[in-house]
Amino acid sequence: LPSMQTSGSKPCPCPSFKLREVASMYFTMIAVFLVILVVALQGSAPRGSDFPYKVPLDPRGLLELSWNISYPEQAVHFQLLIRDLQFGLLFGMSDRGEFENADLAVLWSDGHNSYFGDAWSDAEGQLHMDSQQDYQLLGARRAPEGLYLLFRRAFSTCDPKDYLIEDGTVHLIYGILEKPVHSLQAINISAIHRGLQRVQLLKPNITIPELPSDMKTMEIVAPDVVIPSQETTYWCYMAELPDGFPKHHIIMYEPVITAGNEALVHHMEVFQCAAEFDSFPHYNGPCDSKMKPDRLNYCRHVLAAWAMGAQAFYYPEEAGLAFGGPGSSRYLRLEIHYHNPLVFKGRHDSSGIRLYYTATLRRYDAGIMELGLVYTPVMAIPPGEDAFILTGYCTDKCTQLALPAAGIRIFASQLHTHLAGRKVVTVLSRDGRERQVVNADGHYSPHFQEIRMLKEVVAVLPGDELITTCTYNTEDRSRATVGGFGILEEMCVNYVHYYPQTQLELCKSAVDPGYLHRYFNLVNRFNDEEVCTCPQVSIPQQFFSVPWNTFNRDVLKSLYGFAPISMHCNKSSAVRFPVRIASQP
Repeated sequence: LPSMQTSGSKPCPCPSFKLREVASMYFTMIAVFLVILVVALQGSAPRGSDFPYKVPLDPRGLLELSWNISYPEQAVHFQLLIRDLQFGLLFGMSDRGEFENADLAVLWSDGHNSYFGDAWSDAEGQLHMDSQQDYQLLGARRAPEGLYLLFRRAFSTCDPKDYLIEDGTVHLIYGILEKPVHSLQAINISAIHRGLQRVQLLKPNITIPELPSDMKTMEIVAPDVVIPSQETTYWCYMAELPDGFPKHHIIMYEPVITAGNEALVHHMEVFQCAAEFDSFPHYNGPCDSKMKPDRLNYCRHVLAAWAMGAQAFYYPEEAGLAFGGPGSSRYLRLEIHYHNPLVFKGRHDSSGIRLYYTATLRRYDAGIMELGLVYTPVMAIPPGEDAFILTGYCTDKCTQLALPAAGIRIFASQLHTHLAGRKVVTVLSRDGRERQVVNADGHYSPHFQEIRMLKEVVAVLPGDELITTCTYNTEDRSRATVGGFGILEEMCVNYVHYYPQTQLELCKSAVDPGYLHRYFNLVNRFNDEEVCTCPQVSIPQQFFSVPWNTFNRDVLKSLYGFAPISMHCNKSSAVRFPVRIASQP
């Protein structure tokens, strides 16, 4: 299983045991497993500063998770606040938020005594106690607001039933036991109230830069929104900077969440509009409404992005993101994703993002560059694929032409695909060798996208290559998925944040269209069903008519792996640097 540790995942300094020793350990663990939490200790709540990261687990706010990370110990310490404890709960991790093949910590009560232990679920969802107890209970403490449960978990445990905690997205799962159960095996996970929450558990350990004395703040918030009584809503609100607002540097931003709505505000982004338009209409409503003015689609330049569980975002002390001044639009679009699975009605919200900015410009303007694949239908994924790979290149020829002699420094990254995306990784290659991972997410979810500060700044020099690879799952689709802007089309993008800003805004690739035409001709030659390759038939239509047998799938994979690529090495003005067709690195 991709989410579970296997013997080949990472080398572990774990001892090997004989069968008798394993059996002895197993029954010892059972004894430890059934440690009775007789009475939760009375006392005050643990200090919030001990657990700097916090996220609500359920939409009712009954479960709140806080955590801290010890990189020296290679462990995460969890604090779980249970506001209304009934007969126990399940908490754990799985590949994509499913309750099958999950790694769990379980607290349950038979009505008289309470028990805690490390467990796992099989492919049918049946719970089993783990012979290796890696969720280590540290304490339980009752406070006026509820029960605090403290426990520890190592990143890597060498237990094949345990989830490997690594960089990127982690799908946390929870279940609430509303009735007493006499044993772990008696818990029916299909019959309990349950859910999932996505977080980045392993936050980077970054020193917060000193903020200037002339720093000001600006709140971009949607005023008094009545959250629609539906599960998913994207809300758009237009704001504008003061007339004549001069150039400033954004040096930090953080979320502003209306109290009580912490579990409903899923993620938010602030976009700056295109400077080519003198004005934009005011709007405050659903982003998918027919009443939304079309011009708002030209507000795509990301200034800030936040997702549930993220903290404040800081720019490096030598750089800031420019906004205001000549050549910069005064108009901003705030987009809020509300996740309301319990369909609350009449909930008012005025959430948004608070920008911290300064008129004392830092040494460098920060820039944002797009890496990956061009938005084009020539890159497609056959239906029924569990892990189809597409790769986009920012080639050495492009960086040689476009980057300054001293190179650039990447300090943050936002990965992006549409609904079929499962994994994304960008690596730096120098002199034909992969040197460094820029950003990777092996459990990527299109429903959880945030700008993530990197653990270390990545230096990119002229002549380096940046290679972005996306893995897709189309098992639930009956026809090909082509590249494009639509939500059922696909993208493979890494928005990297860097300094100093250059003219290079987009460094992406796609397969050479001429070689794709040869592919369609080959399909016609070796298949009974004819694929129309007439000029008047669009590339998506040609893909939709391909019979997806093993031969056609394998040839397409080979084409994407070896055919020449068309490079898009674009300036912010959309003018290309003189780089076109290239061989794949």
